[in-house]
Amino acid sequence: MDLFTHSWTALRTAVAEIPDPDFARPSGCAGWLVRDLVCHLVIDAQDVLITLATPASNEPTVDAVTYWHVEERPPTGADPLDALTVRLAAAYGDPHLLRFHLDDVGSAAGRAAELADPSARVSTRDEILTVSDYLGAYVLEWTLHHLDLIAHLPDARPLPPEEGLARSRALLERIAGAAFPPSFSDRDALLIGTGRIAPSKAQSAELRDTAARFPLFLG
Repeated sequence: MDLFTHSWTALRTAVAEIPDPDFARPSGCAGWLVRDLVCHLVIDAQDVLITLATPASNEPTVDAVTYWHVEERPPTGADPLDALTVRLAAAYGDPHLLRFHLDDVGSAAGRAAELADPSARVSTRDEILTVSDYLGAYVLEWTLHHLDLIAHLPDARPLPPEEGLARSRALLERIAGAAFPPSFSDRDALLIGTGRIAPSKAQSAELRDTAARFPLFLG
């Protein structure tokens, strides 16, 4: 629960510090500018609020690992929802308005997470899981998107929290059913493991010895 808050706060702080011109620069998400990614974060924050306000009484059907779907192909930005996000982001015009909306909705999502009962059950995407597992899954979401946000902004701060990187790597390894080579940093494991960057020749050789197929395209 605390790691969700820490990761989300760091990501929102990084967005708040990005200069206006940098909103038009590419992000680490295929086909998206920084402004498109920030708009997606607004939608994510809304999803958190909706899910935490959607209690369920049945037994959980997924946990923080099985919540994630592994897609066959990488995202291209051409998906209808992705395309809608781009149009919504452009409609904001002034980056200040996008920052304000993320701070407004994002702060509410953060407070709702802090107030939620970790053992309570909630429903989302036609599945049921505990609040703890739901927020745990979102640590991976926030961490990957923090890396996406700063992919072409080398001076952006703060960086993703180290504990969030480590937890996200561990979760991705559980999704894959195999560990990354010990020589991989947590950052490289996440970026290479989700297809955001290509491995070096040496890293490719190490990956061939793992029991799982990387990269994993998560949805």
